Amino acid sequence: MDLTVVAYVIYLIVSIGLTIWVARTLSRNGRIFLADVLRGNEKLAEAVNHLLVVGFYLVNLGFVALYLSGDGTIDDTRGIFEALSTKVGVVLLVLGVMHLGNVYVLNKIRRRGVMEREQVPPVAPQDWVGA
Repeated sequence: MDLTVVAYVIYLIVSIGLTIWVARTLSRNGRIFLADVLRGNEKLAEAVNHLLVVGFYLVNLGFVALYLSGDGTIDDTRGIFEALSTKVGVVLLVLGVMHLGNVYVLNKIRRRGVMEREQVPPVAPQDWVGA
């Protein structure tokens, strides 16, 4: 049996499994954060959450597929572990960077919304204007 193919199969199973687990975790826990960012609009938060998850899957699974090809053939068990550690490690780093990027952008949006809600008028109203 070709050990390179075995390494590819293990890589795909581990990488796809990790991508699904991270996406579900982010989706489940991101709903509350998105609802706050979007000022309690639950329907919009759910829609944005779903779109983020779809984008997350597309980018990560695309990266996993592109990163599948190896540098050469794997001849022994040690080679399988070395190839898998490199490939899965890079996939984990990409997942982490994407997660941090999403949190950073959403936090910027959230802070802008909080600042807008907490702003007070520059001058207090003095009186009513007659019509």
